[in-house]
Amino acid sequence: MATTRGACLCGSVEIEASVSPTVGACHCDICRTWGGGPLFALDGGDQVRLTGEDNVRTYPTTDWAERGFCSQCRPPLSTRRTYTGRYILPAGLFDRAVADLVFDHQIFVDQRPRYYAFANETREQTGAEVFAQFAPGAGG
Repeated sequence: MATTRGACLCGSVEIEASVSPTVGACHCDICRTWGGGPLFALDGGDQVRLTGEDNVRTYPTTDWAERGFCSQCRPPLSTRRTYTGRYILPAGLFDRAVADLVFDHQIFVDQRPRYYAFANETREQTGAEVFAQFAPGAGG
């Protein structure tokens, strides 16, 4: 995991995190509604530092996660698992700063619309498989 910095579109919020070099795509209904397509994301762990926190707004999208966004320019900033504090961060915030990112997994593939598919060879999980692995109490 490499510590790196990213920022929202307007620069009001900066994020510093140790992110994984692997990118995953989430096809769940919430991510696609929130960002207009699948969310390409990095695991940011639970030690994320924000600068400009007064510009961050959160919205609880499930009973186990909340989404964060910049109140000025509105792009997605994070999904945080409320029961572990672990952050999932949009890859686009960091892709210019982290070299050699690898797209290696997709989740909620059972919710992926038929109008797109990726050519990359990746590990795929359905929503049920994700919840079995990462639900509260499962250690994820």
